[in-house]
Amino acid sequence: MEAFAVPGLPEFEAGDDVATAIESACDLREDDVVCVASTIVSKVEGRTAALADYPAGPRAREIAARFEAQTGDERDPRFAQAVLEESTDLVMDEPFLLTETRFGHVGVNAGIDRSNTGGAELLLLPKRPSESAERIREALSVDVPVVVTDTSGRPFRHGQAGVAIGWAGMPASRDWRGETDRDGHELEVTVESVVDELAATANLVSGEGDDGTPVVVVRDWTFGDHEGSENLYRDLESDFVRQALREWSYEEA
Repeated sequence: MEAFAVPGLPEFEAGDDVATAIESACDLREDDVVCVASTIVSKVEGRTAALADYPAGPRAREIAARFEAQTGDERDPRFAQAVLEESTDLVMDEPFLLTETRFGHVGVNAGIDRSNTGGAELLLLPKRPSESAERIREALSVDVPVVVTDTSGRPFRHGQAGVAIGWAGMPASRDWRGETDRDGHELEVTVESVVDELAATANLVSGEGDDGTPVVVVRDWTFGDHEGSENLYRDLESDFVRQALREWSYEEA
C-alpha cells in the first residue's frame, strides 16, 4: 500500500468541481481510495460563515461568560452560538464545547474551523459529508471509494488524528467477528474502522499547515474478504462514556 498527495490543486471556492480538479492532477486507478479533506468540501459547498451571522442568544452568552471566568480568555459569544446552531446535542459545555453534529460526529466546537478558511471567519463542516463523498465519487471517471476526512481530538490521548466523517463506495468498517485468530479462537468483538484508518493515513501525508495538499490517494489497499458494516458512530444507548458525561460536572482544579 502507498499513499500520496495529489499535487497542484487550486485554492477551492464555492461551486468548484473537486472531481475534475483531482483527475486533472492525478491518474486514478481502480485500486485507489480517494481521501478528501473536509475543508475543501465545505468550501465548494459554500459552508463559510461570518460571526455576524450568529447573533448570540442567552445560552451562548452564558457559555462565553463562564469560559472567560474559568480561563481568563475571552470567547466571542457569537462563536458559541454558531457551535450551538451546528449541533444536535451539547455533550459538554465546559471547559470546552463538545457537541454532536447533525450527521452524528462528536467533536469539539461542532468541527467549526477558524484556520484554512479561505478568508472567511468560519468554515463549517459539510452538512451531510457522506452525500458529499458520493457526489465526488459519481463525478470521477474511475469507480473508486471516496472518504471525507477531518482531524479530531480523542479521549485519553494528546493531539489530533485524521478521522472519517463521510464515505462512499465502501463500508465504514471491516467486521472480523466470527473469524479466528492464529490460535483458532473466534473473534467476538473486533470491528475495524477502516475509513478512520484511511483518513489517518491521508492525514500523515497531507499535513495540518500550509502544504496545500487536501487530497490524498491511497493505492493498492484492499478491503479483503470480510463482512462490512456501515456503523461508525455509536448511539447513545451503547456509548457509555457519553452517558457518564451527562452526569459529570466540571470543577476547576
